[in-house]
Amino acid sequence: MSIKVTRITKQLGVHRSTYKYWRKRDKRITPETAKLHSQVKEVQRQSNGSAGARTVAIMATNNGYLLSRYRAGNIMKKLDLVSCELPKHAYKRSTQEHVAFPNTLDRQFAVTEPDQSWCGDVTYIWTGNRWAYLAVVMDLFARKPVGWALSHSPDSNLAGIEHGL
Repeated sequence: MSIKVTRITKQLGVHRSTYKYWRKRDKRITPETAKLHSQVKEVQRQSNGSAGARTVAIMATNNGYLLSRYRAGNIMKKLDLVSCELPKHAYKRSTQEHVAFPNTLDRQFAVTEPDQSWCGDVTYIWTGNRWAYLAVVMDLFARKPVGWALSHSPDSNLAGIEHGL
């Protein structure tokens, strides 16, 4: 053992025997390990990339490969597999009260002329890395959108209240 190795292991707080063990380990992948890795990849593919370590472990075990969720997580990390499950959406609470508008339509949706009655709604959409809010205003006569707005926060700018819509 050279002085350099002794110095490095001392700096890292690792015993020399650990380094020796690491150097002498078998670096070949066994056929069983290769099969297990391919099974984990297959399970992840079957789930369209949404399965996490727990689900991968259950599915692999059901297919005849005994696998704990911790080992599944380590294999997934080694293979650079991640769960791409969409996060749950939490509605943001408003901090201020909104002005109440009178219900002039009173559920009379049978409109006889264009631009007589408009209605709108807001929904949320996953844009790949965060939630966005989509507001649409629709003419009830044509049943087609008159306008729309997209924002990352569901505030009065999205609804067009400040823009006089």
